[in-house]
Amino acid sequence: MAQPKDLEIQYYALLREQSGTSSESVKTVAQTAGDLYQELAQRHGFSLRKDQLRVAVNEEFANWERQLHDNDVVVFIPPVAGG
Repeated sequence: MAQPKDLEIQYYALLREQSGTSSESVKTVAQTAGDLYQELAQRHGFSLRKDQLRVAVNEEFANWERQLHDNDVVVFIPPVAGG
């Protein structure tokens, strides 16, 4: 079984509203950014699909298959409404 990792998660816009927080620390066995988003979407009831988001890990854009490591900082970036 995979070792749990401690991650810092940051949320913006709709995801911040739906999670009720702008950031949280989580302990997870998720292996990839995609696995992590699926886990958090179930926990918080996120309405956005992965294909509607970008993900960044440690301040660099990443793909959903990006392997996660202990102490990574993960940011889920929803579409931004322009005006």
